[in-house]
Amino acid sequence: MTTTTDLVSYEDALASYDPVMGLEVHVELGTKTKMFCGCSTELGQDANTQTCPVCLGLPGALPVVNATGVESAIKIGLALNCEIAEWCRFARKNYFYPDMPKNFQTSQYDEPIAFNGYLDVQLEDGEVFRVEIERAHMEEDTGKSTHVGGATGRIHGASHSLLDYNRAGIPLIEIVTKPIVGAGERAPEVAKAYVRELREVIRALGVSEARMEMGQMRCDVNLSLRPNGTEKFGTRSETKNVNSLRSVERAARFEIQRHAAVLSSGGTIIQETRHFHEDTGSTTSGRVKEEAEDYRYFPEPDLVPVAPSREWVEEIRSALPELPLVRRTRLLAEWGISGTEMQAILNAGALDLIVATIEAGADAASARKWWMGELARSANESGKALDELAITPAEVARVAELVAKGDLNDKLARQVIEGVLAGEGTPDEVVDKRGLKVVSDEGALTTAVEEAIAGNPAIADKIRGGKVAAAGALVGAVMKATRGQADAARVKELILEKLGVSEG
Repeated sequence: MTTTTDLVSYEDALASYDPVMGLEVHVELGTKTKMFCGCSTELGQDANTQTCPVCLGLPGALPVVNATGVESAIKIGLALNCEIAEWCRFARKNYFYPDMPKNFQTSQYDEPIAFNGYLDVQLEDGEVFRVEIERAHMEEDTGKSTHVGGATGRIHGASHSLLDYNRAGIPLIEIVTKPIVGAGERAPEVAKAYVRELREVIRALGVSEARMEMGQMRCDVNLSLRPNGTEKFGTRSETKNVNSLRSVERAARFEIQRHAAVLSSGGTIIQETRHFHEDTGSTTSGRVKEEAEDYRYFPEPDLVPVAPSREWVEEIRSALPELPLVRRTRLLAEWGISGTEMQAILNAGALDLIVATIEAGADAASARKWWMGELARSANESGKALDELAITPAEVARVAELVAKGDLNDKLARQVIEGVLAGEGTPDEVVDKRGLKVVSDEGALTTAVEEAIAGNPAIADKIRGGKVAAAGALVGAVMKATRGQADAARVKELILEKLGVSEG
């Protein structure tokens, strides 16, 4: 249950204090099996059906490292400009995990597989901010607790709890930044941009779908304030498991305002974990935060060290795909668009769809036009994401091709897209079923033009008198007569020809 928290205005907070952030992002890897056993990672299966003696922590069961998980960790480390360890170990992190059967987490402590890197992130106005990476290490996820009988879904007030161990042991990569300083008032924006860019990197690497709404990527927002002009960091809070880009930004902003209110009133910040509430954009206290020594880390005795050869690391490096910021910069130049236009495309989630439409044969301008225009409108009206619409990039490319060939005009093309979205078939099938092709028969067009002139003699006289703009009314009459299926430009040419008037 949320409680009222005293805040100061964001502007007043920044007038006195400098925010320092640390972001810890957990990414569930898209491997077929768990990190230390052969159990399936498939989502949506019945509770506790994807378990074995290893992930249930039964006596005598020995773990084995998932090689694909190690390779994915190296890919992530390289993409984040990290050094890759020549030798590293797993450790046991001891803590009361009610949803981890063996009651410790196999993780990495002082010897991570990747360390000392950075990620350049682009803010809304095009400014690039460098976020330094402390480490990226391998570990396993915990299971899932469902608290039953309470009003909030949390353990407080619940009558009992149910445990599902299907997720226990799923491979995780935890990516930890160094303290992020110097962002000032843009700190929440930097946090959001970093997580967004990291998500794009993860997806480009193909190691995870990184869908935050499904828990495949989660962010812990660490934040502290220090008085302006000082160097010593303040006491931090850690807002746990924030699962959307908007919420990362809101959590950072709220904590800045909350910390400032506490400090300004002479209070003391408690080092603790906090919960973020989507409905209010606020955080509430969780538990006092442990330090590393409280976890009693020690080397995992049942796993051999991981020692990736330099040859293997370089082989992985050479196969890395083009990374998102590099790709966007290239496309920006190739398409000849502004940074603002690119940001709009990113915000709409349209970049990959536009690229795929171009690859299917459309020109860049047409692909952008349809995805950012008609299709974005349809997505907005239906409350869906663009990639959830019932139309493929290849079908959008076909619509663009029909327009380019003169078989459709824009009005008809919109009707074709409407038909495809409604499940009426492919663009060609919709054209045939609805009879939407542009009227290209010169005889039929000429007849329609002559009828429009005969039916509007006053307008025809104006055009003959030199008022060429009046031709628009006759063009409209012809378009109405042909149900919008004529080429408007050709109709205007025929009208002027019939009336003996030149365009100039």
